[in-house]
Amino acid sequence: MNSYEDVLVALRRVIRATDLHSKRLSKHAGLTGPQLLIMRTIRDLGEVTIGTIADKVSLSQATVTTILDRLEHRKLVYRVRNTQDKRKVHAHLTDEGAELLARAPNPLQEDFIQKFQSLAEWEQTMILASLQRVANMMDADDIDASPVLTVGSVL
Repeated sequence: MNSYEDVLVALRRVIRATDLHSKRLSKHAGLTGPQLLIMRTIRDLGEVTIGTIADKVSLSQATVTTILDRLEHRKLVYRVRNTQDKRKVHAHLTDEGAELLARAPNPLQEDFIQKFQSLAEWEQTMILASLQRVANMMDADDIDASPVLTVGSVL
């Protein structure tokens, strides 16, 4: 097999593992990976603005707002406008959202992060540089992406 074929097989395995985990998350919790990440961010930070959530999960404010719209429609989160500064809106988990989050499986990246952090610094740097190059080769530099392993729409 040619080395480019080995690279494509490895990429396909990463995509497939991500797809399988996304389906498991959807089946067991009815959430996408980014929805789970946003809900966890709200839980961890407490009263939090949409801008802070967007920064924390590395998604645009517009994308976070759309995801929050869907979560609010499902009564998993609610938003409250700040009384002092009407421009600020804070997101909160509902009781139902907190219960669902407690039952949801951990994001795929948590296990990955543990294993990645156990690598030597030179190896972490090599992997990062290689993956950034692959993303560039796939014309994916400007794609809106959060640090969550998922496939399909982030919404």
